Order: sequence, then C-alpha cells, then structure tokens
Amino acid sequence: MTADEHLTEDEQGRINTGLDSVSKTKERDNAPVALITGTSSGFGMLTAITLAKQGYRVVATMRDLSRREELVKLAEQAGVAKRLQYVQLDVTDAESVQKAVGAVLLNSGRIDMLVNNAGFAVGGFIEEVSMEDWRRQMETNLFGLIAVTREVLPVMREQKQGLIINLSSVSGLSGFPGYAPYAASKFAVEGFTESLRHEMSSFGVRVVLVEPGAYRTPIWNKGLGEIHRSENSPYKHKLDAVLRYSQHASETAPDPQEVADLIGRIARMRAPRLRYALGKGSRVLIIGKAVLPWKWLEWIIARGLK
Repeated sequence: MTADEHLTEDEQGRINTGLDSVSKTKERDNAPVALITGTSSGFGMLTAITLAKQGYRVVATMRDLSRREELVKLAEQAGVAKRLQYVQLDVTDAESVQKAVGAVLLNSGRIDMLVNNAGFAVGGFIEEVSMEDWRRQMETNLFGLIAVTREVLPVMREQKQGLIINLSSVSGLSGFPGYAPYAASKFAVEGFTESLRHEMSSFGVRVVLVEPGAYRTPIWNKGLGEIHRSENSPYKHKLDAVLRYSQHASETAPDPQEVADLIGRIARMRAPRLRYALGKGSRVLIIGKAVLPWKWLEWIIARGLK
C-alpha cells in the first residue's frame, strides 16, 4: 500500500491541486526540507537550485506554476530535478498559504527552512502613487511574508529547530526618492524580523535578514515598469533622474548567484547573525548612514541623482 492510499479523499485532493511533485511516489528520506516563496525568477530560483545541491528537498513555490519552466530546466541541468517539488502559492491569499503549507506537511512531514523571497517593487513619488498600489505593495512584501511565516512557525516550534530567512533589501536600510512604497515595505520587514528573532530564539528557530543591494534580477525591470509617472508631474525631472539611475544600476549590477550562495552558507551555520548585507554599495551605505550626519547623506544621494 502506498503512502497516498492512507490519505483521505480531501487530503489527496489538496495534494493533487496544490502540489506538483517531480516524483509523487518518492519515499520520504531524512533530508531537510526547504520551503521557498517566489521561485519563478531571480533570487528564489537560484536559491532553490543552490539548496537542492546542498542536499535539501526544496519546495519551490510560485503564484503561477506555468512559470516554472526555467527552474525545471536549471534543476535538470544541475542534476537535482528529483529534489525539487513545485507548489502553487500566492502569498496574498490566506487559503493558498494554508493549502500550500498543508500539502508540504502531508508530503514531507516537516519544514526545516523557510526563505521568504516573494516580492516586487512599486515606484513613484509619494503624492502620485495611489493608495491601492500602496496596499498592493504591502500585501505582498509584508503581509504575505507574515502570513507564510505564521503558517510555518507552529511546525518549527514543535520541531524545536528551524531557519527562517527573510529577503529584505538595501531599501530596508535607507529610503530613496521614487521608491517609497518599496522602501516602506522593506523597513517593515526589518522590524518584523527583529521581533520574530527575539520571539523564536528559545525554541531553537534561527531568524535571519538578507539585505541585497542592486543585483541583476527581474525586479529591476518589473520595478521600473511599476513606476508611476506623468508628463505634467511636478516631480518629472526628479523622477527621470531616478529612472536613469535605476536603469544604470540594473545594467551594472552583479550576479544574483552571490545572494543564493550566501543563503546556502547561512543554511550551514549553527548560529548566524541577524543581518547580512551584500551587493554593490550596501556596506558603504550602512557605514555612511551610521557615521555621517543626515544632511551629508541627503546631499550625497541627491548629487548621485543629478
């Protein structure tokens, strides 16, 4: 009798609709399980491959499973296809979150690592970004991250072990003109993660922030496309400068594999620290914000956008 025959009709339906495993009949093993959100591109996709190479059984989630082709191809090329499972998960939909985590537990019985990577960038000057878009930004980048985390916490707490990595950003350390919605969402992720780390420390659950600077990922193109602009805007010239800077940053940004490799190293650490900033300009910005008067930092940023 197979494991599937032990499931109720309702449980089997949840697996069939929420979980598309490369090998559904694959027996459970002792390999740790990593759940990653937003794996259809960028950091999430590369992290899925990196952790699979390290021996994890990776649950690669994405809102639209039809976008998994590139990840499937990379997994086959890397020889880790059997270590990946594909789950539909929309972090802004409570039922989707519950179904996805439930399906993982039915199939694997555990979750050892959560990488909250799903997110996107809304841009524009504050006055010109609609409240609908402000809420949409927060729903994905903050509330979606919180929802997935809350669903996984009871599992890790009962296991008395686990690792949660929240993808923040250099924009969670310093706000820039033209990206206030994105910065606000990442600043909120920073505060949430600090509180979460305090709360989970006695349960053996490690909580970490990864704060990338600019990297060559689709979020730049998506973010540039999300910027609100009008030819009659009083902010037009400033916004044009932000767009030029962002375009240049996207073209000269380093390889995003650096972020996936860092996450892979954190996964092997017994006692990782809270924050890991990396990427072009991140450390300089952190040091500058810590030691320079705000007016100086403000002048430097304004001059960089001319």
